[in-house]
Amino acid sequence: MRIEDYALIGDMHTAALVGRDGSVDWLCLPRFDSGACFAALLDGPRAGRWLLAPTGRETCTGRRYRGDTLVLETTWDSPDGCVRVVDFMPARGQAPDLVRIVEGVHGRVEMRTELTLRFDYGHIVPWLRHEGGRLAVVAGPDAAWLQCPVPLCPDKEAHRTTAAFTVSAGDRVPFVLTWRESWLPRPERTDAEESLTATERMWNRWLTGCRYDGEYGEAVRRSLLTLKALTYAPTGGLVAAPTTSLPERPGGTRNWDYRYSWLRDATFTLQALMHAGYDDEATAWRDWLLRAVAGEPADLQTMYTLDGGRRIPEWNPDWLAGYEGAQPVRIGNAASAQFQLDVYGEIMDCLELARDAGLRPDDDAWDLQLVLMDYLEGAWRKPDNGLWETRGPRRDFVHSKILAWVAADRMISAVENHGRDGPADRWRALREEIHRDVCERGYDPGRNTFTQYYGSTGLDAALLLIPRLGFLPPGDPRVAGTVDAVRRELSEDGFVHRYRSDEEADGLPGGEGAFLACSFWLADALALIGRREEARELFDRLLAVRNDVGLLAEEYDAARHRQLGNFPQAYSHVSIVNTAAALAGDNRTRRARGHPGRS
Repeated sequence: MRIEDYALIGDMHTAALVGRDGSVDWLCLPRFDSGACFAALLDGPRAGRWLLAPTGRETCTGRRYRGDTLVLETTWDSPDGCVRVVDFMPARGQAPDLVRIVEGVHGRVEMRTELTLRFDYGHIVPWLRHEGGRLAVVAGPDAAWLQCPVPLCPDKEAHRTTAAFTVSAGDRVPFVLTWRESWLPRPERTDAEESLTATERMWNRWLTGCRYDGEYGEAVRRSLLTLKALTYAPTGGLVAAPTTSLPERPGGTRNWDYRYSWLRDATFTLQALMHAGYDDEATAWRDWLLRAVAGEPADLQTMYTLDGGRRIPEWNPDWLAGYEGAQPVRIGNAASAQFQLDVYGEIMDCLELARDAGLRPDDDAWDLQLVLMDYLEGAWRKPDNGLWETRGPRRDFVHSKILAWVAADRMISAVENHGRDGPADRWRALREEIHRDVCERGYDPGRNTFTQYYGSTGLDAALLLIPRLGFLPPGDPRVAGTVDAVRRELSEDGFVHRYRSDEEADGLPGGEGAFLACSFWLADALALIGRREEARELFDRLLAVRNDVGLLAEEYDAARHRQLGNFPQAYSHVSIVNTAAALAGDNRTRRARGHPGRS
């Protein structure tokens, strides 16, 4: 399966990827960042999967989500008849369930199922037994049960369970896979049909809160559903993607674990949720952020676990071959320990946006900001690893310095507009100093563009955010010059790369695909500088890259016309919502207060 051949189902604790061949090839239980029990995505069937499809058929005829829900329908047509498989994960009750219902549409179709459970990313082969009319599986801390009305056949040699059965018009054959900690009692049986009704009702009810009514309603609604599915319900944290190690280049080494929450996503996520009217979700995300970053300001991380944990060690399960052979496969993310200057600005921007929007106040937020700002005043000149977490030497990245400016600017705004108490005059002097430093050392007057880092001739797509952040007004000629330079030097067939990757720039071999969020940023920037038709044309092209059920990965290979990177990617879907809002006239940009005429 190509990356775009998968669809997403989930229960706001974890998520599964279902291929066009009817195979669930990725699922981590009990939550997004747990070990995978289906890891065929990164190896093959031996690493665990659950196939449910007509005998002898490899790919489906078509598939869709049932309306505005996360209930997936996959259909196969054949000369013998038509059959449909309905896949979903109900809201979490006693334990997580994965439900699959086979529906006979017409004729008679021979079906097969093959369940291969492998815990710990395909490493642990469990013990299988039959009890009370259902299959029971156990290994160490993990236990699972499969209930279904068809006879199951154990394949002891392959350590899997299979079944063959026939479906006629009107038949409905339910399968329910349930996981639980092995030391707890077996959970109560789940009624598949009742769960289906409740799950459809849940998603439909949630989406009634969407207040976007523009021309891109279908794309926005699907993106919002995806973002909700990628939210860890117990804490409000948003996972960047439910997968790990899907490569940014076919067969390459840029393979990362994205099953965590990034601070860089904070403001964009908050904007998207508020654009669409989801203030409760925005507040939950803000509160997660405050809990996660509480502590010593020098120890601020780029990312955290879904419950705000800080330990994210990176290791390699060397028994997995990797997606299409891309090595290494990574579990955990060493970038969590990097110094990333821009996260301070992301936090300040997010919290000030929350105040501007009138979200429920948090009395502790300002005290935390004062501590963070006190540290930043002495640290903003330090080189860092940058927004893109490069694994080369630390540098004075222009975007990072601009976010330090953002931090000072938002603190001043809190004093001026929200009555907070702080040394605004000192922060104004700092804001002016940072602005002057960036414009003198991070701008190339000969090419009329800002650069990736001080002393560099390279570019960075994050520079497209300059007008959106309010560092310079959209009408400043340096903004238009930077937009044109990024479009000229970082675009491939209209899609934008983050930067020109090479080992000198980021410490890694090989290149990567175009970064889809950056391509949306280009559309935003074009709209801001008055080139709205170009922005709309680019936005339409980006929406056309989505797969058949409206999902986007992190990157796109314009030459091979395929998606790359972890999937589906929250950053890409946040960008869909925000760009749709921008094209509807809701930009929520900041007024430039950096005195550009004197810099």
